[in-house]
Amino acid sequence: MRKFTVIVTEEFEADTAEEAALLMYQQLTNGPAPLHYSVTDETKIATSLALDRKKADEFASVDHTADPGNW
Repeated sequence: MRKFTVIVTEEFEADTAEEAALLMYQQLTNGPAPLHYSVTDETKIATSLALDRKKADEFASVDHTADPGNW
């Protein structure tokens, strides 16, 4: 299985880095999951992705650990 680094890309206006991180935390705990990501694979190739909310929610509702490819 390949490894990826996934970074959430959101922009916040804040006075400090800590405040920006706290605003992100607040968004993650109170709102829907973010849809915009930067994904880097093990060869350091980066891709920007914007997910479709309906498809992402459908994927999230399925237990993918049951996939034999994950065993």
